[in-house]
Amino acid sequence: MPELPEVETTVRFLRKARPPILGAGFVDLWSDFKKIVKKPKNFRQFKKEIQGKKILKIRRRAKNIIFELSSGYSLLIHQKLTGHLLYAKWEKDRVNDYIHLKFFLNNGKILALSDLRKFAKVELWKSPDLEKELRSLGPEPLEKNFIFKKFKEALKDRRGKIKQILMNQEIIAGIGNIYSDEALWRAKIHPFKEPSKLSEAELKKLYQSLKEVLKKSIKLHGESISDYRDPSGSRGNFDRIRMVYRREGEKCSRCGRKIKRLKMAGRSARFCPLCQKQNP
Repeated sequence: MPELPEVETTVRFLRKARPPILGAGFVDLWSDFKKIVKKPKNFRQFKKEIQGKKILKIRRRAKNIIFELSSGYSLLIHQKLTGHLLYAKWEKDRVNDYIHLKFFLNNGKILALSDLRKFAKVELWKSPDLEKELRSLGPEPLEKNFIFKKFKEALKDRRGKIKQILMNQEIIAGIGNIYSDEALWRAKIHPFKEPSKLSEAELKKLYQSLKEVLKKSIKLHGESISDYRDPSGSRGNFDRIRMVYRREGEKCSRCGRKIKRLKMAGRSARFCPLCQKQNP
């Protein structure tokens, strides 16, 4: 699933896109899977309401891409498991078999949503209503004001496994399977450990590791081990420094012990049983 680094990569690409997407307006819309639009549920109404609106700003909140539009509206796109946005001008109608939504812009370009599993969602909101909806999300881990003290407060009195807590979007925004695994490995913390069992030193190391791995991934344009691509169709390069995610059975690059994978409430946790002991 695209997480904070992949979504941030997409947003930064679109902000700098040429011809500019900022200022461009929607002139038409196509879809072969209209259920991808969740709000309004009537696709014809969605098409009618978005036509003519201009893109004024593009930003990220957690794993959501938000296009601030003219007339006080906002377009929210969540790429879910296998979605990614493409921005191009195609001579052929078909680029891949998984493009299910196309926005035709008045700058001659197409903004398309490709999604193998068809789990992505697209919503058109009145901007003030969207801001209210997003209030339940936790703080952004790369914001300057997300200092160590706020990190500690976010984890205080939380019960459960640390990996699950890191992935809870109402506690900290934008982190999922990939970067929780990677940050915990770097901090030498077992994914099943409870926050209350972590020392001050471990908490500081986890805080630093989380910021470090997210920043590095953004610099490398995200992880493309699965379906993610940036809007040009290019792969991300985080795979070069991926240490544990989807590396079960391989040797830990730090100690040589084989990486393990355990199930966790329907998800998976990858870790080194030697470097990340649950009860050291």
